[in-house]
Amino acid sequence: MPDKVKVIKLDRTKLPLGKYNELGYESRQVFDIDISRVVTEYQAQVLEDKNGKRFTASFPRGVTKAVQYGTSIKAHSVYMSQFQLIPYDRIRDYFADQLGIPVSAGSVFNFNKEAFRLLGDFDDLVKNKLANSALVHSDETGININSKRFWLHSASNLLWTYFSPHKKRGMEAMNDIGVLPMFKGILCHDHWKPYYKYDCTHALCNAHHIRELTRAWEQDGQQWAKKLQELLEAINKDVNDAGGLLRAKESEKYRQEYRSILKEAEKESPPPDEATRKGKRGRLKRTKSRNLLERLRDYEDDALRFMENEIVPFTNNLGENDIRMTKVHQKISGCFRSQEGAEFFCRIRSYLSSCRKQDISSTTALDLLFNGELPDFAN
Repeated sequence: MPDKVKVIKLDRTKLPLGKYNELGYESRQVFDIDISRVVTEYQAQVLEDKNGKRFTASFPRGVTKAVQYGTSIKAHSVYMSQFQLIPYDRIRDYFADQLGIPVSAGSVFNFNKEAFRLLGDFDDLVKNKLANSALVHSDETGININSKRFWLHSASNLLWTYFSPHKKRGMEAMNDIGVLPMFKGILCHDHWKPYYKYDCTHALCNAHHIRELTRAWEQDGQQWAKKLQELLEAINKDVNDAGGLLRAKESEKYRQEYRSILKEAEKESPPPDEATRKGKRGRLKRTKSRNLLERLRDYEDDALRFMENEIVPFTNNLGENDIRMTKVHQKISGCFRSQEGAEFFCRIRSYLSSCRKQDISSTTALDLLFNGELPDFAN
């Protein structure tokens, strides 16, 4: 329904002479926005009894100062800062230009700090939910904090997302973060070796395998790589057509084809000749194609787990998609100015990403947060 209606009357003086019947109206709608400042003044009634004792009505929760910012300004600031990745100074300019409200860059920082504090319990909830879930996607990416190299670690699934910054990339960092040490489900990742130090079931990202197989075929001329790429894509199609799970007979047939291609690959991409060894210790250097062959051979179960377990996806794309906005942030801002800023980003983005996965918009999620509530799924 329209918020307002403007009726446009015909100028009858410009019509030919005669009688006309009213047939109604032809409608066209224009959607627009009205950005405006709203100032609410609370006036608490004061009464005085015959003895001079005063009684003052209570102000609403959170209204503590003579002049202060409302929850909508806070939510809107954090939305622009942490979801749309707009720098603090540009948010300040937006409020000044569009609304005539003086919101400093320091205030935007403080709004983010307040959101970070309010999300302390939610942070613990997400880690617990992921640690006890059946499937987790894991990934990590480098970030720049005040010109120093840090790492942003991600653990996520279809319902929950958790981000955390750390100075280290490996197991020390993941232990400090606290999700994977307790995890006993299926961990989907890109075969980064530290993940294999955790006592859980593993599933490998076949999008990575296909990219590497494509490289081996196009750059090294490896025929086996092209055959295996086509086989993995065919298996994925059949799994999708079957509703996410192949029957045992079909999966065994594909497993044998997989092994057959890798067996042929031994002739096309053999291991290095031990006769060329110059020392007694160490592993002789392999080509990229040979390393890929050995990895696919030695981790067959983890590469093919998607065809025998319906909760296991073909790729780790969900994990990569969850972490993608971090890379966008780095392109826009270049770096985080402080570790505190990186921690704000990770915790707030964890909350917003989890909310969106459960059909709660970022605006609604932040409005709830600054009004002292969390969405129902988090309670």
